[in-house]
Amino acid sequence: MSKLVTESLLLRESYSSWINVSARYSDLDPNEHVNNGAINSFFEEGRVNLRAERMAVLDKNILSGFALVRFTVEYLKEIKYLNVIEVGTMVKKVGNTSYTLGQALFSGTDCLSIAEAITVFLNPNSKRPEPIDERLREVLNGLQGPIKGR
Repeated sequence: MSKLVTESLLLRESYSSWINVSARYSDLDPNEHVNNGAINSFFEEGRVNLRAERMAVLDKNILSGFALVRFTVEYLKEIKYLNVIEVGTMVKKVGNTSYTLGQALFSGTDCLSIAEAITVFLNPNSKRPEPIDERLREVLNGLQGPIKGR
């Protein structure tokens, strides 16, 4: 896996969507760190929040029109059980049939983990990739980087 670390992924101000998540005691590994499966689910919560918060205005079934085709993550610092975890999500790139999200987990000013997710837009009947329509493209383009006034 190539290194994901870019300056923009490490900066809180890069993100346009935020959600807080909590680690459960059952998320701990034998070393008392939050395990990678739980961390990956925090990133999923961030992606779902972005779609529900910013894309649901287009269609109430917006969550069913996408498939995750690639997910890469770097674990930068350990996450402890009582950390307050903030998930930041932004659109990095909009393609013809897919878009790329950048994400990070923060506790205070500490960036704990970063991720990149590529999601493809699917035709609901054929389940094949389909070009992103103009209304959705407009919403996605508006989510590249931080939202002004937030």
